[in-house]
Amino acid sequence: MCGIVGYIGEQQVTPLLIQGLKRLEYRGYDSAGVAVVRDGTIQVRKEAGKIAELEKVLEAEPVEGVYGIGHTRWATHGPPTTRNAHPHMSEKGDFAVVHNGIIENAGTLRKLLQGRGHVFSSETDTEVLVHLIEEMFERGEGRAQGSLERAVEAALGQIEGTYGIAVVSTRDPNKIVAARLGSPLLIGVGENGETFVGSDAAAVIAHTREVVYLDDGDMATITPGGYVVHRPTQGPVNRPVSHVDWDLSEVERGGYPHFMLKEIMEQPNTLRETMRGRLLPEDGGVKLGGLTGMDEELRAVERIIILGCGTSWHSGLIGEYMLEDIARIPTDVEYASEFRYRRPVVEPNTLTISISQSGETADTLWAMREAKQQGATTLGVVNAVGSTIARETDAGIYLHAGPEIGVASTKAFTSQVLVLAMLTVHLGRLRGTLSQARGREIVRAMHQIPEQVSHLLEMAPALQKLAEEYAESKNFLYLGRGYNFPAALEGALKLKEISYIHAEGYPAAEMKHGPIALIDEDMPVVVIAPKDAVYDKVRSNIDEVKARGGCIIGVISEDDRELVDVVDHVITIPRTHDALTPILASVPLQLLAYYIAVLRGTNVDQPRNLAKSVTVE
Repeated sequence: MCGIVGYIGEQQVTPLLIQGLKRLEYRGYDSAGVAVVRDGTIQVRKEAGKIAELEKVLEAEPVEGVYGIGHTRWATHGPPTTRNAHPHMSEKGDFAVVHNGIIENAGTLRKLLQGRGHVFSSETDTEVLVHLIEEMFERGEGRAQGSLERAVEAALGQIEGTYGIAVVSTRDPNKIVAARLGSPLLIGVGENGETFVGSDAAAVIAHTREVVYLDDGDMATITPGGYVVHRPTQGPVNRPVSHVDWDLSEVERGGYPHFMLKEIMEQPNTLRETMRGRLLPEDGGVKLGGLTGMDEELRAVERIIILGCGTSWHSGLIGEYMLEDIARIPTDVEYASEFRYRRPVVEPNTLTISISQSGETADTLWAMREAKQQGATTLGVVNAVGSTIARETDAGIYLHAGPEIGVASTKAFTSQVLVLAMLTVHLGRLRGTLSQARGREIVRAMHQIPEQVSHLLEMAPALQKLAEEYAESKNFLYLGRGYNFPAALEGALKLKEISYIHAEGYPAAEMKHGPIALIDEDMPVVVIAPKDAVYDKVRSNIDEVKARGGCIIGVISEDDRELVDVVDHVITIPRTHDALTPILASVPLQLLAYYIAVLRGTNVDQPRNLAKSVTVE
């Protein structure tokens, strides 16, 4: 959600900013812009639409300089227009700012500033900030006068909300001031004094693998000589330099038409990486390095709360089934966006599991902080190394799925489910609720999953053909029971996210409590019905759909000879442990959604109105 990139050094900055912004396109955006400082002026170029539109503007009106800032905006305050695009300028053109996040008291501040004679040119909350910075610089007292970082500090002191910002000024040149609170920001440490700032490592990975992640409340002053991280009440602070261990090729399409298809096809490997070095087949257990030293604390857990949003919430639902069925621990799954606002009760010996691909999801981060404040032990399940959730939880488990660029999550989802399965086995063996024999059975099933997914991906041509039959459908219904009810939710989400077809996931038995009224010959119904513990029940639900003329796409076990002659279309999946079935059921549904979206001509990797990393509440 929004993207920031900045550079100061000796190279021409505009190509570097454009390159960085293109690396951030996957986060979702609807306008883009750059601000370049040279010869005592700030030159701003911005445009609504894709970065290609900004490039046309720059071709017609080029700008040169060796430092500047750039931004991709995902609209919150005001529609996606050129005047609402970032960077935003002060009235005299002496200051420019780019901002991720939301200023919650922007309306109040705007009225105060207008009362003091300020004139606004956009509808954004961000423009309030640049006016405040200008005012603090000119009329601020003490250290704020004449110092860009002190003016930024004074302005941020009046802000309520979240921000990741980068600021430049002709009044205090040759520096970029950056700050964060609730929105990710990092510094890229280059060679020969070159320094970058970005909201994501993808923005700087083409030039450096050495990054410094800023903590909430941090500010950084970046100059041609390097950078200094400081805090308003502490002065300079040390932040570790982290090494980004993924390659540039991982944020490129590698010959695939879309990142989403590439990431679907990567799943056999990403699942192997998620399990690498963690399975103990003979013991029937797993080894999770991120939980080292926590045995006694985990034995004492009396309740688990899983926090997540969207796809991560769906994986959490599967985790709930696992943790209660196998580890026998009472578990609740909460929408992170609702958790902190309903005065939740967090009892002693509660473990919270915060699931987020990016590790920066604002709702999940704040829900995790609320639980921690109430005394819960916090565990993170994230994909992005060095992310805020990874740094702030008491312990954690990385997915090791590699960067996920497509907005609609695929490989991160299946790795999340696999991590939750491993955590379940670990807790079950640790607490004595899972026998060694049953643990071996589950671990063996995990070991087979990557090869089974490889087999499923060979079905891509058949799923592409199936997509042709349903690409013009207006509605879809997805049904599942037990472990596969969340898989139905996830299948429906994938379809609606990228194809814009209305789709709903339901527990199969709940269909007759309302949704059955929608079923007719024009309603495709995807039923996940492997031969598991609830197979007979789902079989009855299929009969109910057939009796009303519904067209059924059945996701069934390879050895199922009964449903082959009942459903209208068959998608077969291998047999596995019930708890792992959602992984295998989800892969063909990802492909089906992808091919339908391609046939409908939508922007698969950057669907409308969506952002990859949702860093505002």
